[in-house]
Amino acid sequence: MTKTPIIAPSILAANFAHLGDDIKKVNNADWIHVDIMDGHFVPNLSFGAGITADVHKVTDQPLDVHLMIDNPEKWVDDYIAAGASCVIFHVEATDDHVALADHIRSKGVRAGFSLRPGTPIEPYLKDLDHFDLVLVMSVEPGFGGQSFMPDQLDKVRYLRAEIDSHNLSTLIEIDGGIGEKTITDAAIAGCDAFVAGSAVFGTDDPHAAVESLRRLATV
Repeated sequence: MTKTPIIAPSILAANFAHLGDDIKKVNNADWIHVDIMDGHFVPNLSFGAGITADVHKVTDQPLDVHLMIDNPEKWVDDYIAAGASCVIFHVEATDDHVALADHIRSKGVRAGFSLRPGTPIEPYLKDLDHFDLVLVMSVEPGFGGQSFMPDQLDKVRYLRAEIDSHNLSTLIEIDGGIGEKTITDAAIAGCDAFVAGSAVFGTDDPHAAVESLRRLATV
């Protein structure tokens, strides 16, 4: 059965002088992806819980919050309070990913984990039932506009087989270099949700870009 893909534009690629207007241009998107970077876990800074709360005020779309930060357990409650629908943290940044996921879920928010391209997925497969989502990074986290790493689709295929064989509802999301030339391959590999930054906000018509990506990911 063909699944309807989830398109999640990343506001990291939006115009921050007109952020509210840019979000309205993608009111046909399924989620809004919010990238949080602390300058430590990744060598870049973005914004924090305050901007996340401001985004929540201008849209009813679910906020897909990706924490690329050290010690995420110190900050997750701030993002939950800011309106996150899902909080994704990096397994490399915490000592107890299962406990953190359980805490997030106890607040009525979906929990996801992400991992750098060089981090193997195998050690975390046994814990998938604690998570609503796995975010596979198809670029090194920290900067937008990077080229897609096709070898990361092997990780997606492995996850897809594991999730399906255990009848889990965990979603697979992919982030990094997703656009019209890469999204179909990612969908065929088994992704459910797709983060796109410049492929949406870098176009003249972000609304149409979302629709185009959704069509290309419907396999």
